Amino acid sequence: MKSGFIAICGRPNAGKSTLLNRIVGEKVAIVSNKPQTTRTKILGVYTEPDLQAVLIDTPGIHKPHNKLGERMEKYIYTATQDIDALIYVVDCNIKDSELQAEKESLSGLQTAGIPVILAVNKIDTKERLELLPILDKLQNLYDFSAIVPISAQRGNNVPELFQNIKGFLKEGPKFFPDDVITDQPERQIVAEFIREKSLRLLNKEIPHGIAVEIERMKQKDNGTYEILAAIYCEKQSHKGIIIGKGGEKLKQIGRQAREDIEKFLDAKVYLELWVRVKEDWRNKENFITDIGFE
Repeated sequence: MKSGFIAICGRPNAGKSTLLNRIVGEKVAIVSNKPQTTRTKILGVYTEPDLQAVLIDTPGIHKPHNKLGERMEKYIYTATQDIDALIYVVDCNIKDSELQAEKESLSGLQTAGIPVILAVNKIDTKERLELLPILDKLQNLYDFSAIVPISAQRGNNVPELFQNIKGFLKEGPKFFPDDVITDQPERQIVAEFIREKSLRLLNKEIPHGIAVEIERMKQKDNGTYEILAAIYCEKQSHKGIIIGKGGEKLKQIGRQAREDIEKFLDAKVYLELWVRVKEDWRNKENFITDIGFE
């Protein structure tokens, strides 16, 4: 039996959460095209009869601008402690002007002595010949243990990437039972599904200032779940945007979130959403902790 912990790191929007979901085979991390969609570290567990890989998805590496950003930075730091290897994800559409930022992000790993696999993501958006000069530039950023071009969205070369991961697993026990795919409690996953749909449907109107708290989650005798959730925003003007004309935007968020929640819980769900204003909540330490950012 072999097992180990593998962190997935990289700058915002590189495709880390999509890769985690692809390897695990289930949706355990939300995905959107907005930077900093992932706010905490999320464990995804992949198990075979003779191995178990515990993968740790992390927030995108960025310069913190508020208390929430500082909390996210701590998650990245703790995720890279006591791990067996690290997957560093880079978007293959990276510009030359962004290479230095990637080099700086990687420099902090040198002293840790962790094997780093470079996953060059989104190769489905490039022609093969276009990739070669990009790979040449990226290989000079760090002494990588391996470089694997992938498409996390389509699954291209992800099995090859996982073969590299297997090489860093060590003899040891399973850390989780065979049927566990994540360490997140159900309430947290449900909250994240709601936040994901909010981010997608609100587009650029309210980019980051949304948080979701599950206020009540109860399963009835007939198996149906009753869930009451609050969507927090930072400004009164944002509340109207989230609700939408005649409440249609909020209904749309609820409909789409309920589909994911029902699939995850394998049960019918009655979902009720409220929108509340909490000004500057991203700088309120107690509130950040209360809504689940331990």
